[in-house]
Amino acid sequence: MADAASRLTSVAEQLLGEPLPVRIRAWDGSRSGPPGAPTLVVRNRRALRRLLFKPGKLGLARAWVAGDLDIEGDLYTALAAVSGLIWERGEDARGLAEALRDPQARAAARDLLMLVGLPIPPAPPREEVRRPRRRLHTKRTDKRAISHHYDVGNDFYEIVLGPSMVYSCAYWEDGGTLETAQRDKLGLICAKLGLTAGQRLLDVGCGWGSMAVHAAREHGVSVVGITLSREQAAYARKRAADEGLTDLVEIRVQDYRDVMDGPFDAISSIGMAEHVGAERYLEYAHQLYALLRPGGRLLNHQIARRPERDESAYEADRFIDSYVFPDGELAPIGSTVTQLERAGFEVRDVESIREHYARTLRQWVANLEADWDRAVRLTSPGRARVWRLYMAACALAFERSRIGVNQVLAIRTPESGKSGLPLRTRVWNG
Repeated sequence: MADAASRLTSVAEQLLGEPLPVRIRAWDGSRSGPPGAPTLVVRNRRALRRLLFKPGKLGLARAWVAGDLDIEGDLYTALAAVSGLIWERGEDARGLAEALRDPQARAAARDLLMLVGLPIPPAPPREEVRRPRRRLHTKRTDKRAISHHYDVGNDFYEIVLGPSMVYSCAYWEDGGTLETAQRDKLGLICAKLGLTAGQRLLDVGCGWGSMAVHAAREHGVSVVGITLSREQAAYARKRAADEGLTDLVEIRVQDYRDVMDGPFDAISSIGMAEHVGAERYLEYAHQLYALLRPGGRLLNHQIARRPERDESAYEADRFIDSYVFPDGELAPIGSTVTQLERAGFEVRDVESIREHYARTLRQWVANLEADWDRAVRLTSPGRARVWRLYMAACALAFERSRIGVNQVLAIRTPESGKSGLPLRTRVWNG
């Protein structure tokens, strides 16, 4: 009988109908596949059981997080090959059912069952979110989702993000470092908002306080930063205190729906709106509009997906929803602009910085890999593997234009119609 790697390669190629673009090293030490290609390491039969019971991204993710699957060679090359197959064939059992209509594929599936051993579904890794069916995006469920993602430990995020502690797309110039690129991004946002000393800024989803501290220190504005993460809030307050900015920076553990002390001269929402959800987005936009003074500006920095032919068919990525951003949702940029306009905003500028995010994510992956052992100690092997896979896969998605990121500048136009913006919108005087 053929070794395990050869049998796995044969099964995969029969199911796919084309050569496998990666090598396989199986639990018995055997290898098979194209020489020089990245190697998918199948450490045990449990990895196959995970794929059998959850075909597609979720099964692969469970096997990866649990350590049942690994990669030898370039991570990005391997992910590009594997994700390309999933992208073309679908992420769930429907793609497998379609393939099994072919008699040759059914024979391959029978061989796979023989390799699997006991047909018992393995328990998901403990890092996977477990939740009953419930209403999404209530204050309680949003707080729980934010805690899952952000309350992993500030020390862990310092490894990944670096000293800037900015968890959103940087703005790169040739030859710059991650720290300078994040500083330039914050400077760009402040310029677009037209911040001047004495103004009030609301930073929604303030993270670890980077925007709040930058705006107060560089522009003399009074900042209210809100987050649902207690760990983030504690870190941000300490940063403001260390900078001597406690008279200008207030950090709250507060839901955006509970902010009642407007008006503000400007609002920044940087990587926050992805957590809001489609059903709540118009409510979110209305709330921000109500909190701005007439003539006030909103800068909404948000990841976008490609529109679906039938938008009702959209489903969140199952790996990201289960392990990274529970209940997170992406919207097409056109939908975001429409919702902001429906709330009363005048949208004045949309800037795509998609390529900037790909570069940012690759740097975060490099940071994590460079201090891998410490990252594992601070969290868990599974959690560190989640972040490595998530960030590397997202870097590829941005590079291939499967997702994008945009800065949308909008204003609450006063009755006079005078926006206060320069005639040439991209001439930012900050």
